[in-house]
Amino acid sequence: MIEWSRQGQIQQAQWRSESGAPAPRRVVTADDTLAADTAYRMACEGTGLLWQGDFQNARMLLQALMRRADAKSGKAGKSAKPRKSAAKAAEKAAAATPAEAFHLHRQAQAQRARVLASVLIPLEGDYSIDLRRAPDWRHACTEAWGPATGERSVATLRELLGLVGAHEWRKKGVEVPALGAPPLNRIHPHYGVFSPVRGEYVGLVADTALPSKTLAFDIGVGTGVLSAVLARRGVQRVVATDQDPRALACARENLQRLGVMPQVELLQADLFPPGRAPLVVCNPPWVPARASSPIEHAVYDEGSRMLKGFLAGLSDHLEPGGEGWLILSDLAEHLGLRPRTQLLEWIADAGLVVRGRHDVKPHHAKAADAGDALHAARAAEVTSLWRLAAA
Repeated sequence: MIEWSRQGQIQQAQWRSESGAPAPRRVVTADDTLAADTAYRMACEGTGLLWQGDFQNARMLLQALMRRADAKSGKAGKSAKPRKSAAKAAEKAAAATPAEAFHLHRQAQAQRARVLASVLIPLEGDYSIDLRRAPDWRHACTEAWGPATGERSVATLRELLGLVGAHEWRKKGVEVPALGAPPLNRIHPHYGVFSPVRGEYVGLVADTALPSKTLAFDIGVGTGVLSAVLARRGVQRVVATDQDPRALACARENLQRLGVMPQVELLQADLFPPGRAPLVVCNPPWVPARASSPIEHAVYDEGSRMLKGFLAGLSDHLEPGGEGWLILSDLAEHLGLRPRTQLLEWIADAGLVVRGRHDVKPHHAKAADAGDALHAARAAEVTSLWRLAAA
């Protein structure tokens, strides 16, 4: 619960945070009279600004905080006045090793996120927002959080905007050419489940020759996109696992919509289902670093836990002559976070051999963004499908 004072009365509400961030230690009410510079100073001090004014002005304030945070980190546009701290940060990043530059980038992202999380929005017990010109986001909140409990709550405006953005993506869906011709080739990601916007890894699974069409395991099903591709390719039965109930619900909805659910069995499990299969597919997170929110677990895997777990258990879940398909970006190698020799050692230590490898260059926007802090690593990135077998 968080508390604040309004007209001399103490108010309380439940604190909501998808990332698990703690509530601000100090919360003050704020409205349309609050100057952006004052709000930025308070946000940097860790004060939560519980909005009581016009909702659209809260959105404008968030944009103003974003401009100030970007100017401090050196991301401001040409018209913005540069800051000395931004110049120092740029010099420090330029002199850093790739690994140091990555950690500096993550630190700057975390600081920016803390500042932008300072604008707080009160929600009524049915998820409605009792502010002037506030939108009706009750349906999007229910999708993300489940049915309303009747308790008042408070969430950051930034998280609410992300929640509504996810709601729109869920309605619209993401076209996946590897699933065939429209309209039955769209994946609809749920809130908190990573969207298959980077389609190069899906194409690798769609184009690599199958060792068998009888059975496949899909480890870490997510939205269900790889299970759907395997089913569309004629695999008779797919057993797909995930730890996250949201992912399993998302995969079930997508597989039903695509008409392949009869071929797929979904299980809540950490890595492997029971038994063996002639094909085991896994697309683990590719960067060995700590995730700062649940959805980041699709990208960041602290200590390479999932990658090492998949490799260590693969031979025990492969049928004789079977293949394990490891789909992995080498971004971590270019960032100096995990050398190629380490990956090859893990493969050998697990009693596995490499039968082949198929590579593709990513086509996402950041790979071509020279202004991105990690541009050199992203421009060199390659995503590979490693065909692994028991030695």
